[in-house]
Amino acid sequence: MDYDIPVRETPIDDERLTGQPVDRIDGKLKVSGAAPYAYEIREAGDAAYGVLLTAGRGKGRIASIDTTRAEAAPGVLLVWTYKNVPAQAAPSARTVPQLSSDKIMHEGEAIAVVVAEQFEQARDASLLIDVAYEASDGAYDLAANIAKAETPPEGMFKPDSGAGDFDKGFADATVQVDVTYTTPAQSQAMMEPHASTAYWEDDRLVIHSASQMLNAAQATIAATLQMPVEKVRVVARYVGGGFGSKLKIFGDGILAALAARALRRPVKIALTRQQIFNHTTHRTATSQRLRLGARADGTLVALAHENIVTNLPGKTFFEPVGLGTTMLYAAPNRRISHLMVALDLPESASMRAPGEAVGMLALESAMDELAEKLGMDPIELRIKNEPLRNPEDGTPYSARKLVECMREGAELFGWRARSAQPGARREGNWLVGIGMAAAVRGNLLQPSSAEVTLSPGGRLRVRTAMTDIGTGTYTILSQIAGEMLGLEQSDVDVEIGDTDFPAAAGSGGSWGAASSGSSVFYACEALRTRLAAAAGFEPGAAVFENGLIRAGNKSRRIADLAGADGISAEGKIEPGVLNDAYTQAGYGAHFAEVAVDADTGEIRVRRMLGVFAAGRILNPKTARSQAIGGMVFGIGAALTEEAVVDKRYGYFVNQDLAEYHIPVHADVPDIQAIYLPELDDKANPLKAKGVGELGISGAGAAIANAVYNACGVRIRDFPLTLDKVIAGLEEQRK
Repeated sequence: MDYDIPVRETPIDDERLTGQPVDRIDGKLKVSGAAPYAYEIREAGDAAYGVLLTAGRGKGRIASIDTTRAEAAPGVLLVWTYKNVPAQAAPSARTVPQLSSDKIMHEGEAIAVVVAEQFEQARDASLLIDVAYEASDGAYDLAANIAKAETPPEGMFKPDSGAGDFDKGFADATVQVDVTYTTPAQSQAMMEPHASTAYWEDDRLVIHSASQMLNAAQATIAATLQMPVEKVRVVARYVGGGFGSKLKIFGDGILAALAARALRRPVKIALTRQQIFNHTTHRTATSQRLRLGARADGTLVALAHENIVTNLPGKTFFEPVGLGTTMLYAAPNRRISHLMVALDLPESASMRAPGEAVGMLALESAMDELAEKLGMDPIELRIKNEPLRNPEDGTPYSARKLVECMREGAELFGWRARSAQPGARREGNWLVGIGMAAAVRGNLLQPSSAEVTLSPGGRLRVRTAMTDIGTGTYTILSQIAGEMLGLEQSDVDVEIGDTDFPAAAGSGGSWGAASSGSSVFYACEALRTRLAAAAGFEPGAAVFENGLIRAGNKSRRIADLAGADGISAEGKIEPGVLNDAYTQAGYGAHFAEVAVDADTGEIRVRRMLGVFAAGRILNPKTARSQAIGGMVFGIGAALTEEAVVDKRYGYFVNQDLAEYHIPVHADVPDIQAIYLPELDDKANPLKAKGVGELGISGAGAAIANAVYNACGVRIRDFPLTLDKVIAGLEEQRK
């Protein structure tokens, strides 16, 4: 149903199961290695193995390709190139045909697939394919092509927004900050590679895929293979991380499906770690100009956040870098804009918290610069500019505890001990500083549906095409269903990750738990009504507890009401008028303490704290893990992560986890995350908001601000590597 009227009291409010830090019900399967991932599926029988050969250069075309030696290699079952691959739909926004022509859009594009009896045979044979390329002039450098930037089309987000007269407001401001920050391309770097196991049941394709959004994947595969969507079944019972990289379908899925049909046997294809970096998607590089104008007392009178991003020619997605800026601070004169430069690099797409993750690196650093220019405490500056309503469209906030998060965090972290003077605290050769930043992540509700069935034995089964990408979906849904029907969590069986189940939003955009959980809520509510009717009770008077339905002094075992075949109900959630009537977001505050070596420029994060408010926290244990994971992402964005482009040939050079540097345990000595109590009845019937991406939003800026407080070096080109710190320290000594 459309969520148009706020839901008040519900069984979820009892928080007997929901709101409790229960262990993950899939935990033992995962730590024991018993949870089957896409590449490990064996239920369809003896599989063949495919390996992709990807383009070894950037934009151009295949001048010649000879597969003779590969076809003659031991164990090889088929070799396909653009010359002989089965027909697929033409490229479009809905399709992803593979090996479709001799043209190469970017390095890493699939140019051949080899399928053999064994993986090693397919891998070795792929290296026997002889390819010659014809080069074309490509654009690979954002800075060198900024003059070609154009306004992208409006899609899920508007490229431009604002209010008032920014130019006049900024010109009249007493204190001005005008700075440009840059961030590099980043990789999602999840643990499980993209992988697919495909087989056919008569004319129906079954594909086990490492995919975040199964119904979207189903539609893409069906459109690409020119099949009815009901003839494609996509399964993903367990997914080993995604962070946005698995929102799309790539060569492994399409080519495994085609090869399985041709060979009439299951085919497995997994991308290598190196292929992931250039065959799949990444986060765009950005150039962000921030202009902040304020009165002497810190009141913002003008704010502009002008962004330049990149994508492949013909792609319309743009990272909404200024999204957080639209709702975070009051300023009557505003300008938020996005331009996009077409680069011949692999496709830019979503990565954890698209928009806020990189946009707040710049915004929250610029706010720190303004605070210093004003001689004002950074927290007090932010509180001074706390808006009562959305400063651009005037909508009220559904629930907003940003100020409370900042004050609570300041108290817990010891903010009072911070010196406003950079470089004031020294411990031997280490310069020590403290920084903070606000956090915001928009809350989204997506269409989702679920079915619940009570068996004659009293067990409750939940089914939905939702996925669990490591976030705890199995556990959350069992808590919600058990709470609604008065059952123990152990009495609930959760079956997810299959397009044969009711369609779901999938995992992405921090909408997963709230959207799929709300559909389970409504399914359980419908089942409660049916059970009450079967018991002869008024639904509004019925209480469900301990496996019983009770009204007044009468009670029945709900298992006795299930009948011989069980009793089922379905539920669905869709965003309604509340979605547009209120600005919905989660908020928080990040605090970081770092030490900077005065000679080497080495940066060490000593401790971090995140304080967040995100509606009802359905499971504090899994939510805390999500926040900490996001904060670790923030450390990477601030200090280490950069997908380095070879600007001569157009590819990401550091295409493995040895050279693409993500934080490890030694980089994160002390990290804490807490949630403040909050209910948001405008968001959904659970009164919950997304947490998966809130933790990264602003985290990197808190570290950057701490580095400046430690040593006085302000770096506006992320990541903050030691060479940049050394250059800044040397500049100070001149």
